[in-house]
Amino acid sequence: MATPQDSLHPLDSYHSESKANARKVVRAAITRPVIKAAVKTHVDGLEHAEGLPETYIVVANHTSHLDTPMIFSLLPESITRRLATGAAADYFYRQQGISKLTSLFFNTYPVERKGKQNGPNAGKAAGMTGRLLRDGVPILIFPEGTRSRDGQLGTFKPGAAALSIKLGIPIVPVALHGGHEAMPVGKVLPKFGHLPVELYLGEAMYAKDGESPEDFMARIEARIRAMLDQKTANPT
Repeated sequence: MATPQDSLHPLDSYHSESKANARKVVRAAITRPVIKAAVKTHVDGLEHAEGLPETYIVVANHTSHLDTPMIFSLLPESITRRLATGAAADYFYRQQGISKLTSLFFNTYPVERKGKQNGPNAGKAAGMTGRLLRDGVPILIFPEGTRSRDGQLGTFKPGAAALSIKLGIPIVPVALHGGHEAMPVGKVLPKFGHLPVELYLGEAMYAKDGESPEDFMARIEARIRAMLDQKTANPT
């Protein structure tokens, strides 16, 4: 059933094959070569991309501005083709040119930040994450909410776990390492030296019967920590 928000921000473009093909070309021709030229990449766990359902939530720790380009460029097309991620509505959606550019690269959707809901676009982004998931679009979420200032994991908020439980869809954990060292907060470009960055794609996780969002997210956080500590997508 349609909701008032559906008319404010339609979801058709997130299912567009032509736009998905355009993103594929841009990533192959621009994003992936730039990432590989800037940093030394290592990816582990690609076998976990097989057999995923249509809809899922990719949950990753947030080390730097390299994280989103790495995820969209280095993970298999089967995961990233329709994967969408949130972008601040008050910043990336103020100008049509910027919103189209971020959408082209990362299939973004608007997210309203606390205290930033004023202005002509206020309300248009309400509930977009849940709407997209219910419409069959997989989502990338950084549950810490912001980049790490010191390279260490922050507190994982349970929102993604709550959506996973409510909609009965899996969470795909991703562990990122090296982004903080290669491009710390305040830098607009990666450091020189082709520094190493690592991406570990974990096995899809489902909530247990009766598990709370907080407990489920704690398990996801523990899995990501284990992947980082053991430097493998298959920690023991």
